[in-house]
Amino acid sequence: MKEELLERFADLVVQVGVNVQPGQGVVINADLAQAEVARAVVERAYVAGAGWVEVLWADGVSHRSDLVHSDLAALTADRPWALERTRAWAEEGIASIALVGTPDPNLYASIDPARVAAVRTQERIARQQAVMSGRWRWTVVAAPNEGWATQVYGEPDVDRLWDVVARAMRLDEADPVSAWRDRSAALAGRCATLNALQMSELRYVGEGTDLTIGLLPDCRWTGGSVADPAGIPFLPNIPTEEVFTSPDRHRADGVARLTKPVVIAGQLVEGLELTFAGGRITEVSATSGADLVRAQLDSDSGARSLGEVALVDQESRVAQADLVFHNTLFDENAGCHIAWGQSFPFALEGGVDLTADERYARGLNNSSVHTDVVLGGEGLTVTATTPTGPVDLLKADAWQLGG
Repeated sequence: MKEELLERFADLVVQVGVNVQPGQGVVINADLAQAEVARAVVERAYVAGAGWVEVLWADGVSHRSDLVHSDLAALTADRPWALERTRAWAEEGIASIALVGTPDPNLYASIDPARVAAVRTQERIARQQAVMSGRWRWTVVAAPNEGWATQVYGEPDVDRLWDVVARAMRLDEADPVSAWRDRSAALAGRCATLNALQMSELRYVGEGTDLTIGLLPDCRWTGGSVADPAGIPFLPNIPTEEVFTSPDRHRADGVARLTKPVVIAGQLVEGLELTFAGGRITEVSATSGADLVRAQLDSDSGARSLGEVALVDQESRVAQADLVFHNTLFDENAGCHIAWGQSFPFALEGGVDLTADERYARGLNNSSVHTDVVLGGEGLTVTATTPTGPVDLLKADAWQLGG
């Protein structure tokens, strides 16, 4: 891998992803397989003026030992010190960077799905609340590694994977930072158009999919950069090609057949089909990983309701790569998607200033999980119900509203 490409990647993550400010603390979540990339991000974070940088290293093999040998009660028990650390970081306003790209999706395949899906609920909720309420700036970005390359190409060709990742992340542009600012502005324009339509529901129709989802009148669409409470912009996902909002958790009916696999707790789920009734996922089938999905959906009372709806059209750079990336961050940006679980507090007008219970009463969802799954692709049509009648937003996966 060329040193220049790695530096451009790290600079984009630091300058645009979390927009590190002088003296700010930075926390990086990374797997040992991503060590080279993580070290580059640490270096560029300090160059940008970070006060301190801490890497929280993960190791799938060690975690497999946890899953095999620990009691289920231990795997789900919240740790006071971890909760306190998250609260302290939220109070300080850290920048949080998560490097993703599963090195080995089959590592946990033989383990009880209930164990694989186990979460420390209050720890997860504390982190989600800090992230989704905007109390710290955060970004999720995929770091190529041999395991991920093998999933995509059948061989550990990391250089080939870097080529497509670089294009999707606009690292091939003369100035990737400026390129992402321009892309963010274009996505913001789409959001303004959608908000002006005053939509009450969306209908997704494609091969095997016919799903109607209710929208809340005081929720707004978001795309590209967002800002923290101090007004400092950041880009939560790189790459991002979506515009999204949080729906009414009470209203989702129909069937969704997913067009991309999804990784849950490091394990690949393929051929997923979901049935919705009254805002809840009532049936699950899949060619692989169905038990893992069911285990996650049973993890708390909000997991079976939706927290996100998102629109992505065929002009997406990720879609143009014409690959199954086996990585949710990339695959969700190749097509329209939904997510079960936690809603976005910032989607609701004034939502970040409300308690979780108050947002729930207004129609947003509460959950310890948030899992994106893709139902978009060639042939998908998305139609909105508006006060003046139906409006096609996408037809055959092509954006219909200009911009």
